Amino acid sequence: MVSPLRYYILRVAAAPLYFAGVRVEDLRRTPVPELQHLYVDECRDLPSGGLTALKSDPRAGARAIAEKIERRNHKAQAEGRRLSRLCAFELPLWEQGITLVAGCDEVGMAPLAGPVIAAAVILPPGTRIKGVNDSKLLTPEERDALEPEIRACALAVGIGRAEVEEIDTFNIYRAGLLALKRAVLALIPQPQHLLIDARKLDGLSMPQQPIIKGDAKSITIGAASIVAKVHRDRLMAQLDGEYPGYGFADHKGYPTPEHLDALERLGACVLHRRSFAPVAKKLGLIPVQQDLFATPKKRAGEAR
Repeated sequence: MVSPLRYYILRVAAAPLYFAGVRVEDLRRTPVPELQHLYVDECRDLPSGGLTALKSDPRAGARAIAEKIERRNHKAQAEGRRLSRLCAFELPLWEQGITLVAGCDEVGMAPLAGPVIAAAVILPPGTRIKGVNDSKLLTPEERDALEPEIRACALAVGIGRAEVEEIDTFNIYRAGLLALKRAVLALIPQPQHLLIDARKLDGLSMPQQPIIKGDAKSITIGAASIVAKVHRDRLMAQLDGEYPGYGFADHKGYPTPEHLDALERLGACVLHRRSFAPVAKKLGLIPVQQDLFATPKKRAGEAR
């Protein structure tokens, strides 16, 4: 089925192709099921004045079809306005001739297990992909549908990751920066300008523009957040087969009650982040860490 946004954008151009000889008066002689098939299911274009004619058609079914078409038009127009706002950071750059604008974002900062995954995406100037948004605002089904569309449209996609050992060694914030930088460096070609979700990366030559809540304000960052989320979810589903019993395919490593229960029953596996409190507590690391940070006087007193 043709998307409502595509229907709206191509209305004028498509009209001569679909209905060169259709007249408004023909609509009243067209059976309602056929009207439904042509103008609702296939989203074909009405002849000039056709919507008004359907709204005044004596048949209730034809008037109902007119209402559906009108709602679809309004929805497509609203999505068009949203996508225009979503290009607010990219558009000035594109207009300056900066065509290789990348957005990057990371996922997997909060889970107790698994790597941090980052993605960087360069979209062609003027790109508008219906439905792109902050990945957290989309359902898994919406993300899975958008991810191949983003990859097919993108000029370049880069994936970066920070492993569990790096998270535990450097801390989660620095590991996130590391994954982001690796994603940007994986882009071929390299971007001329980088849009990033409230971060700044060291050691990169291109200009960077941090945007607070950028995954909901920038189409390239939003696209990157979707690619990263889908990539990590699939990775955790794969790792679930290698480390059964924890439910990684379902919770993706996040601290759900089911995950905490499995951690209590099975203990930690190599995917678990030892620097995160629930895992450290299970491994008995938290008391040791607290003792290391105790004052010398207290430790000396305890030694005696």
